Parts: sequence; C-alpha cells; structure tokens
Amino acid sequence: MNVSARWNPNLEALPTSGIRRMFNLAATLEDVVHLSIGQPDFPTPAHIIKAHIKALREGKTRYTMDAGLPELLTALTHYYRGRCKQNLIEENFLETTGAGEAIFLAVTSLAAPGREVIVIEPSFVLFQPLVELAGAQVHRIITTAEQGYQVDPNEVIDAITPRTCAIILNSPGNPTGTVYPPATLQAICLEAANRGVTIISDEVYDRIVFDELPSPSVLDFDIDLDHVIVASSFSKTYSIPGLRVGWLISSSRNVKTLRRYHTYTTTVGNTPGQWAAIEALKGDQTCVHEMVGEYSKRRNRIVELLKACCHLQSYQPQGAFYIMPSLPKGTDGSEFVLRMLHEIRVCATPGDTFGKSCRNAFRLSYATSLERIENAFERMIPWLEKQSF
Repeated sequence: MNVSARWNPNLEALPTSGIRRMFNLAATLEDVVHLSIGQPDFPTPAHIIKAHIKALREGKTRYTMDAGLPELLTALTHYYRGRCKQNLIEENFLETTGAGEAIFLAVTSLAAPGREVIVIEPSFVLFQPLVELAGAQVHRIITTAEQGYQVDPNEVIDAITPRTCAIILNSPGNPTGTVYPPATLQAICLEAANRGVTIISDEVYDRIVFDELPSPSVLDFDIDLDHVIVASSFSKTYSIPGLRVGWLISSSRNVKTLRRYHTYTTTVGNTPGQWAAIEALKGDQTCVHEMVGEYSKRRNRIVELLKACCHLQSYQPQGAFYIMPSLPKGTDGSEFVLRMLHEIRVCATPGDTFGKSCRNAFRLSYATSLERIENAFERMIPWLEKQSF
C-alpha cells in the first residue's frame, strides 16, 4: 500500500492549526508578547484547587459512570435552574472531556456525506474541519468586522436546504467576541426546529459577557431539545482549562445516543476534575465576577488602542476575550502576523485559521495582563505607521 494513501483522505485534508503554528514559532524567539492564546491568565480559584486535591487524596481516581459523576450531573441541573427556560434534568446532560469533545460528538454524529452544515464565519477552529472530516459540506455565512461580525438571521434561514442537518452557533464567539442578540438566536432556532434542523450551540463563553448584556443561550427559547445540542465547559469560566471537564445538553433521547458514541471516544472523563467542577458550581461565584470585570477593562483598553492603529478596521466585542480586526482588502493576514512576530515580537493568530473569508484579518486575545497589552501596542502602533498596503 502507498504510505500516503493509508490515511482517511479527509484527515489528510485537515489544516494545521494556525494557533499552534504561531505559538510553536514564537517559542523559538525571545521577548515575545503573546496576544494569541485563548486561555484565562487568572489563577484557578482556591476552593476549586482544594476540591481537586481532596479528591486525589481520597482516592477518587477510578472510572465514573460514562455519563459523568451523578453528583456533577445533579449540580449542573441546579446550575441551569433559573438560568434558562428549559426544565432540565440529569438525563439531559453528558459530561465530556472539555467542550472540545462535546463539539466533536455533536458535529460528527450529524454530519455525513450528502449533508450540509451551516457555519457562520469567522468560526471556532474546530467547526469546519470536523464537518469536512465527517464527509459533509460546509455552507458558510460570511460576517465582517465592519458589521461587528453580527449575522443576519434571515441569511442563515435562507441558507437552509433539504440537505441541511445542522447549524452551528457560537455566542459569545471565538474568535470575534461577538454576542448575538436574543432576537437573532430565537429566529434561527425556531426556524431550524420547524424544519427539523439541529442547532449545535457552543456556549463556552456564556458567563463572559460585558456591558450588562443578557447571557445568551439557545435554551431560552421554547423549542424541543431533540433539535438542540449545547456544548459548554468549566475551562474559561473558572480558569481550569487543563482539567478538561465539559458537558453537552440535549434531549434525553439524544443524550442516550451520544452517550453510546462517547463510550467509543474518551469513555469517561477526568474523575478528580469532575469533583473540582462540582465545587466550582457550588462555591462562591465572586471569582467569576472578578474575572469578567477584569476582561471588560482589558476589552475597553484594547478597543481604544486599536483605534490608534493605522490600517485596521475594528469594532467593540461584547464577550469572551477576543477581538478580530481586519486589514485592507487583499492583504495576506498570515504573512502580516508572521512579519509582526519576526519584526516586533508580537504574536497574533492569522485570520484564515477561522475560515477562508478571514484571510485579511487576525485575532488578538486579551486573556493577558493590561501591562502586556500596553507593551504589545507600544510596538504595534509605530510599526503599523510604517506599513503600506
């Protein structure tokens, strides 16, 4: 057999992650200011650390039920009580290895040859490759920095065809920080449900929302959970990305099917991490409010600094901890961020990591200190003034 032919052709077509490519390259250089990595820079709250250590010391390191610790599933039902309009029970939840596994299960269980999945671009790095890995077609809905990366719900609805099996939503969004208004989410969700199309909603950043906006969720609408799969995790909200504890929400019937699939992926989750996650939900939430307050300050400052930059089109994100300014049309964003890294040692993520239409953009993460943000822009502003496009 030809060695190059032994892999699934769809796997061969998977792109190298632009995030990892830039991070690995930056590791070979000195004095780099990172505005590229999307993980909280805050220490894990003490009560969560204590619960994790306690679980280890008590020998809570065995396999759990494949759906997750019963205590965690109960804690999640209480967590969502009052946060959404759906009356959720334990059977609506499946614990996963981070939101990444939840998204993997949701996308690859629905996408298949001959089917289409609607993705709003820019999109999180997992969405489109997973659709294509499963052999389905991606139908892209393009949004831009000029419109704050907001999407017209009618454009999404008009894109639904008999081949459409799912629509992927992500609000607050990575890489844009955009929060969709409730009316946008509702219009898409209700029409999708009416037409038998499943909504896959990545709600990892649902607690990181600014300006007193409502925390968005597709669970706020009166739709059958058979048509909804929500993915979320503890990573961003509680600053524990390394524990890899997430969950998905759907109808009990869907969860039963996805649970069977889950037994052939990771089987069970991180047991001590699940005990820590229970404490995260039950413990003092001041840590979350403080982190969100700090992210809001950083958002405000990075928006101000981008206004002082030549050649960039920016906007005001409403959540998460990302912003995705665009460059003049026709500019190669990958080449731009490579030059910025080599010439002034500022690391960003090229826009085409998040979709083909994003070639002339780049993502900045403000999950870092204000001091580092100021340092980065002290380098970027004069450097950009010297550029010609």
